Amino acid sequence: MDSPPTADSAPTHLQLIEESAEFVALRKTFRGFVFPVTAGFLLWYLLYVLLSSYAPAFMGIKLFGHVNMALLLGLLQFASTFAIAAWYARFADRRLDPPATLIRERATVINPREAGE
Repeated sequence: MDSPPTADSAPTHLQLIEESAEFVALRKTFRGFVFPVTAGFLLWYLLYVLLSSYAPAFMGIKLFGHVNMALLLGLLQFASTFAIAAWYARFADRRLDPPATLIRERATVINPREAGE
């Protein structure tokens, strides 16, 4: 069993990757998308819950047939979930996957275990 690293030991391969400028930029890009979108969706969901609890007259407004405001907003919750998932997939394909691939390729090339050292 390996002993835990000490403060004066050399950084591990993974620590070197995590501290690289490319990885830091990748994490910043990821967080720059995920945190605001998550906060926005949670606020949208909270608005729906609060309207359902405190504005029953508004949520009960008939729009057409048996469809009222509550049903429409509830269905929009599902639609926005799928829209965010599609938006993230496109964002990841364009902005996250290319740098992640480069980092992975460089890590494989410079990994001391794979180089036979």
